[in-house]
Amino acid sequence: MAAIVTLTMNPAIDLSTSVERVVPMRKLRCAGLRRDPGGGGINVARVVRRMGAEVAAIYTAGGSLGRLLRSLVEEADIASIALAIAAETREDFTVDEEATGQQFRFVLAGPRLVKREWQACLNRLSSLDPFPQYLVASGSLPPGVPDDFYRRVARLAHERRAKLVLDTSGPPLAEALAEGVFLIKPNLNELSALIGARPSAEAQAIEASRRMVAQGQAEVVALTLGDRGAVLTSADGTWRAPAPPIKPVSGVGAGDSFVGGMIWSLAAGHAVETAFRYGVAAGTAAVLSAGTQLCQRPDVERLYQMIELAKE
Repeated sequence: MAAIVTLTMNPAIDLSTSVERVVPMRKLRCAGLRRDPGGGGINVARVVRRMGAEVAAIYTAGGSLGRLLRSLVEEADIASIALAIAAETREDFTVDEEATGQQFRFVLAGPRLVKREWQACLNRLSSLDPFPQYLVASGSLPPGVPDDFYRRVARLAHERRAKLVLDTSGPPLAEALAEGVFLIKPNLNELSALIGARPSAEAQAIEASRRMVAQGQAEVVALTLGDRGAVLTSADGTWRAPAPPIKPVSGVGAGDSFVGGMIWSLAAGHAVETAFRYGVAAGTAAVLSAGTQLCQRPDVERLYQMIELAKE
């Protein structure tokens, strides 16, 4: 088994296209369609693989779209562990408006899972032998999956002495933090909502990150701030990384690319601060790629050289 395994409970086929202008009540002629395997953990796995490391992706898959998803994951040279569900895998789609450069993102609801289906995911995780060094659980939970699902995953990771990296929000995140995880990567809105602060309350979010580390809820908190960069908090202190100046092309997959770049670096044996720089570089690089393509390694390596950390 690879040193990095990702878990995606609510994957999707990501469709991306473009149109001259988005207007109501008219037939809109779109340009060519791109299909990519999507969902948080699958996107993380795509980035890890592009950076040159082995990775395995565990995800649910149902219906004809589930078969297509498995095919796309395998085409990306990622070891695929697809767990069958009865309902159809979802689709998401992104439309770029050529006249304005604006991007419209449509996220559809995921399929409902019954207990035996989400329990099968936990059972499959438990059966991994050897267990991965890093387990990355990323994305939302689909309907039918209990809020404490990631808490159960965290408990399993503790039992197997693995490092759980979690990128989710709301009650599932709160439940997992109560168990304790290795690393979380919330954005400012997600962390502000978790602590009941204003969406723009950056100082409060950073202080909350420090409390989470001090209380053992997370060993590392990587708080992303969009075009203002990111803030890393661990037991060794707090560091800020400004985002390199770029012209954005697409906002899709920046957070997943951040996680992928950071975990690839950690698994390669780099220090947390170095991995954080790679995370910021990968998240920024994703914004340079159109549609749902995520980051490319040459862009990540180039941007990495531009990032300097400042301790707060």
